[in-house]
Order: sequence, then structure tokens, then C-alpha cells
Amino acid sequence: MVAAWAPWVPDPARSANTTVGDLGLLLDAPVHALPGNVPAEHVYHVAVRTAPEDPLLTDGQWAEAAATMMNAAGIAPHGDPWGCRWVAVRHADDHIHIVATKARQDGIQPNLRQDIVRMQRLARQLETRWNLRPLTSGDRTAKRWPTTGETRKASRRHLPESARDQLERTVRTAAASAAGEDDFFARLRSSGLRVTQRVGAQNNAFTGYAVALPGDRDRGDRAVWFAGSSLAYDLSLPRVRERWQVPIPAPEIPPDMLWQTLELNLDVVSGRLGADGPRQGAGDVAALGDLLVVVAENAPSLTGPALRASAAEFERAARAPGHRDLDGEARLLLRSSVRILVSAAESSGRNDTVAFLGFLLALATAVKAAQLWHEEQGYRLQAGAAARTGRPLREAVELVTGASSVGAGTRPRTSGAGPSPLAEVVARAVPAHASAVLLDPAWPALRERLSALGRHGVSPVSVLAAVAARRELRSAESVAQVLVWRLDGWAAAHSVPLDAGPAAAAPQAGAAPAHPPRAIPGSTVGAGHSPGRGADGPTRSR
Repeated sequence: MVAAWAPWVPDPARSANTTVGDLGLLLDAPVHALPGNVPAEHVYHVAVRTAPEDPLLTDGQWAEAAATMMNAAGIAPHGDPWGCRWVAVRHADDHIHIVATKARQDGIQPNLRQDIVRMQRLARQLETRWNLRPLTSGDRTAKRWPTTGETRKASRRHLPESARDQLERTVRTAAASAAGEDDFFARLRSSGLRVTQRVGAQNNAFTGYAVALPGDRDRGDRAVWFAGSSLAYDLSLPRVRERWQVPIPAPEIPPDMLWQTLELNLDVVSGRLGADGPRQGAGDVAALGDLLVVVAENAPSLTGPALRASAAEFERAARAPGHRDLDGEARLLLRSSVRILVSAAESSGRNDTVAFLGFLLALATAVKAAQLWHEEQGYRLQAGAAARTGRPLREAVELVTGASSVGAGTRPRTSGAGPSPLAEVVARAVPAHASAVLLDPAWPALRERLSALGRHGVSPVSVLAAVAARRELRSAESVAQVLVWRLDGWAAAHSVPLDAGPAAAAPQAGAAPAHPPRAIPGSTVGAGHSPGRGADGPTRSR
């Protein structure tokens, strides 16, 4: 025992004359002294634990933590001799258990309103003071996690996930993809779910819904129904309706321009997300979450698992605390992108690997913009979820980059062919580093230089491969930045200006160059040309 409500309380572990039963009688004495019947449930229990990597706390620190927790909870306010009785026991190096009786010694009931919230707020202060791993208190935006019974039921039935998790994912996909309420319920039913709708008593309008998995029954052989709000708070019918409160038509997009159009939309979104205030930003990140869900369902099969993982990670980031506006420019563009993708899901444009790679890079930029917005608002839980979304997105980029490189290697090309899209240039010139380069903050600078090479009639693939082969790149902290330095040195040695002119954007596939590609001495690997130190770029790697 490391602490108790009074210093004279004996510790059964250190006293030969006191047992645990004796301590229990002392704790329960105020309960038995209450007038009338003794309450059936009067025990208050709290467990407090540190992270495995945290420093070990002393018994004195644990005692302080226990006393301040009981003060924050309202069990035993500091300086109040009539508070509830409690003890704290250290069961191991990393945690204590606090047990109290919910009866004050003056016969008054303790005020436990918001006790968990107040204790979590105190825990954040102790983490900072004692250099412990910082956690975050809840903000009431988390999805509803499966109960222990639901998890065990799935395990007994040898299912990979609980019914609640499967329903949440299916309903979220239907809500993100639907163009209206009728479409939403039609998608739920076509996905194989059982659906029931609740009708209001006054106007006979639908006020809610519930879903169930076929064959999922309780011990009484009754179907197990889940209301939308019991899956996640943004899946209640009023929240689902917000998605089509502002009608968004589906523009007619040629199949071969699907991913390019979505990429342009995301480029605008990244610069406008949350620009008009917190309420508008909350609506923007919600729409970005829907786009990730729809992309995961309609993207090329190669990237399906990684994109589904990214949508699952971003799920918390899509729900910002407080109210949200539904008419922001970024939100409208994101909703329009969803409509475009849903309407063109079966088009041949899905198979354009290079264009899809550009879209993925724009999507990663938009997710990063959402993370920065959450950080600016102080939404640590959502910022963490957005940061975790980046990892599966990077995996998807690596997969598409590899496919693009293989495709480029097998695609016949003539010497007079125009320059390839710049993402494909990287995939062909430095396949081992392509995904790292495309996700590097220095990629825009490298893209400008490759575009300038194409405008001057120089093959960007040959030059990039040549400068990349001069020295190893594995030790570089920023491969893209090193390649920028080497291209600058190469350009200085060959009098090729790499200015970022108005045509610095990526050249379109199939476009003819302004001049036929010209051979540059030393522009191919192994040409034996040694233009000097300047052509190699800086000698250090970053």
C-alpha cells in the first residue's frame, strides 16, 4: 500500500496485526453508517499505469498521483477531512490500483460528475511533470469499439473481425459513395446487410436506421441490430444526410482523364483545406475521409489493401470536435471527386498506372495538409491519425511506382518519342529510390529541373540516371535534394539552364518536345566523361 485517506491507516502487507479483511472493514465503515439501506454497489476502482518506456516512479510519486487523482475525481478533495475513504496499492513497478467507497464520512454522497474527464486532465499534467509518454484525453469523436463479448463471439465463430467492425466499414463505404438517401439505403441492402428504418411519429419521415449481419443472432435467436450512431457518431442518419445536403453533380469526365482530374482537384484542396476557419476545416477533413474510403474501394486491385488501411487510419482524422460547415470550397471539390470516382468506377481510366501515381501523390499531400490543420487546431488525436495514414499511402505509392517502372521497361519506345510524365521518368531512371523521391519534400524542385531538361530537348531519363549513378544514394537523408544538387552541377558543366519557366509543369504523355532530344557528352552512364567537381554536385549527402 503506497497511500491511503489518512496517514494512520495500517498496511496489511507490513503489519502483523492487520489483515486485508480488517482494512476492508475500515473502508466500508462510512457505508454501513449511512442512514437507510446500504447501496448494493459502493466500490470505486481506478487503475493508473505508466507506459513500458517510461521511467519507474517511486512509491512517493505513486502516492502523490493517487491522492491527486482522488481529489480530481471528487472522492477525497484536498483539505476535506470528511471525504471518502480510499487506499492505493502498487501491484507492480508500472501501475497502482486505487479502491474507494462511494460514501463520504459525513454521510453525503460524493460529487463524481465528470470524474474521468478531470482525472485524465490531471494525468496530462503529471506526464509533463515527470517526463512520461504524453497521451491525449478523449474528445468524444472515437468510433464505437466492439465489446469484449462481441470480440469473443467473433473468435468463437473464427471470424477475422467483430460484427460491429464489419458493419461500421460497410456502412461508411455506402455513406461515402451514395448520392442521396435512397441510394444510401439501396447500397446497404445490395451489400448484403439487413436494414430497418425508424419512422417518426409526427411526420412519417425516416428518423434513423439500424443494420444487422445475416446470421448474427443472440442467445435468444434474435437478430443483433446496430443503430448507425452506435457504430460511429458520424454514421447517425442526420450526419449521413449531411454528405448530400449540398447537391453535387457528377461531371462528365473522359475515362482517360479520371485520375488527372482528381489530382488537379486535390492540388487545390491541399492549399484551401481549413483556410476559412475551424468549422469549414472540420467539413473539409470529413469529405477527405470519404474520398479515401471511396478510393480504397475503386482503385486498382494492386493497391487495394494499402489504401483500405489508409482509409481505416484516417477514419479518426475525418472527425474533428465541434460543428462543421458543409459549403467550403475544399469540401465541395472533395465531394465532386467522390462523385466522379463513383460514376467512373468501371471505366478504363482506372488502369492508367502513371496517372494513378500522380493522383496518389496529390492524395498524400492532401492528407499531410489535414494533419497540419489538426495540429494547428490542437486536435492531437486527429493529427496522430492523419500522420499514421501516411504509412500505408507510401506503401501504395511504392507498389504503383514499381508497376510503373515495370510497365515502362516493357513498353516499346522510339528515339523520337516525346518525354514521359515526370513520375515515370523517376521510376525509369532510379527505380530503387523512386517512391522515396516522389514523397520527398524536395520533389517539386527536382520536378522543375526534369521539366526544364525536356524543354531544352535533353532526355531527362538519361541525365537523371547518369547523375544518380555517380555515387551511391542509400545514405542520403533526402535523395531528391541530392539529385537536385547533382542536376544543377551537371547543367552548369553543360551550359543547360534549368530555370523554372512557365512550362515547368509535368509534360503530358505523348506530347512532342520543342526540340528533338540531343546527345550530351557524359549524359549516359559509363560515357567516361568527367566534367569536374561541379557536375557531380556537392560532395556530402543529406
